[in-house]
Amino acid sequence: MSSVLSGSELSSTSNATAVPAKRVKWTREPLFHFILIGAVLFGVDSLIAGQADDPNRIELDRQVDAEAQQAFEAARGRKPDAAELKALRQVWLDNEVLYREGLALGLDKGDKSIRERVIFKALSMVDSNTKRPAFDDKAVREWFEKNRARYDIPQRFNFQEAVLSGEASEATVRSFVSALNSGTTPEVQAGLRVFTDRPHANLVDSYGEEFATVLESAPAGEWRALQTKSGWRAMRLDAVVPAEPADYEQLRGVVTQDWTDVLMSEQRSAAVAALAKKYTIVIDGVKQ
Repeated sequence: MSSVLSGSELSSTSNATAVPAKRVKWTREPLFHFILIGAVLFGVDSLIAGQADDPNRIELDRQVDAEAQQAFEAARGRKPDAAELKALRQVWLDNEVLYREGLALGLDKGDKSIRERVIFKALSMVDSNTKRPAFDDKAVREWFEKNRARYDIPQRFNFQEAVLSGEASEATVRSFVSALNSGTTPEVQAGLRVFTDRPHANLVDSYGEEFATVLESAPAGEWRALQTKSGWRAMRLDAVVPAEPADYEQLRGVVTQDWTDVLMSEQRSAAVAALAKKYTIVIDGVKQ
């Protein structure tokens, strides 16, 4: 391989040699929503001024959606799907409720009216009324089984990509791959990238569903010309690492903390939902 790719740059990129045990989706973490996403995505103060005539009316329109989608795409490299957009809207509404409640309680006084800090203060007041659940091993075990996908290490794939210099048309990539598999020197030079322990979801996000399906079923050690969402690539599957089921006893402490965090997050969400009942919520001109 080194003789074929002589003069090229070898770069090794590993997403994670071991998939983290704690893999909680951000769309399920209200505290993360309120503090972090709210601070970054939804500082649309002009909307407050536009709705000042009715302090109990909260309107979410296309401007908010556009802000959310732009920030999501910048962070994730793709547009949000319908479920993610719904979650983003809920984040904005939760933050707006907290902001209004904070203003009503005078939490902006002496704070130069920084929106995110007002939201944080309001959330802190909500947090003061949440109660840490008593440990219940049976309940934690049951929760673990229902959510073990968070902890099981999925099947992973080790593969290489030969990055061609210059044009990377289908014909060029196929010719290059044919030369590699036959042991001859390709006419074009390429750099080499090495990827290890990449789960299916990562392949889909990076290259597309079709690519992931083809690569995962490819014979190991054979270069192939594969089409991705960004063009044709020369790829070789090296190995498939089997999935590993999580062991509750080994992860008891982590699982207990996650279970506690989820229950307390549910308390926070319920408290904010109760506060939201005093407001008229309008989405895209439709009263909710």
